[in-house]
Amino acid sequence: MAAGSEWQNRAAIARALFLIVSLLSCAIASAADEQQSAADMMEDLMYGRGTVGGPFTLTDQNGQKRSDSEFRGKLMIVYFGYTFCADVCPADLMAITQSLDDLGAAAEGIQPVFITVDPERDTPLLKDYVAAFHPSLVGLTGSPEEIRKVANSYRAYYRKMPGEQKGEYSIDHTGIIYLMGRDGEYLGFLPPQTSSEKLAEVLRKYLAK
Repeated sequence: MAAGSEWQNRAAIARALFLIVSLLSCAIASAADEQQSAADMMEDLMYGRGTVGGPFTLTDQNGQKRSDSEFRGKLMIVYFGYTFCADVCPADLMAITQSLDDLGAAAEGIQPVFITVDPERDTPLLKDYVAAFHPSLVGLTGSPEEIRKVANSYRAYYRKMPGEQKGEYSIDHTGIIYLMGRDGEYLGFLPPQTSSEKLAEVLRKYLAK
């Protein structure tokens, strides 16, 4: 009887150890995935490794749940950034805005989407921020986990960088403009600081198809 109890105890310990190892393995794999380097993500985009994009449901600037499937039938511009970004994000969003203005009525066939990579600070600011750009621009936020999942699916790198003062930080991120097709398929990307003229040219090409 004592031997049976000892065996049961050992079996219970083994199961517990197995569970702990499994959880640690998942955590390590998750951390490795989260910390994929900007260079690796850019190479994925450049060489077409794996899929880019995919289904998501996030919260817009009005507090409403929005899904990528709502934008089917339109081209979709996707941009990952944050409201405290001092230069790159505003410049790219202005280029997107100007390109849509240049397209005139044809811009109705395009849905621009801004996804924050700083949801902790941006969520209460998102409505006023996107209003400063194109009227059709949809701003999306969510939990840090939700944002990370969507960003990873787009191969969009970002990482929090501590500032000089306690509690201050900035976000290191790749300001890439993603273009998705009418059925949600990935069409390609344009690099940061793409001119509005070049973006409008690319958009016209896909609108004509």
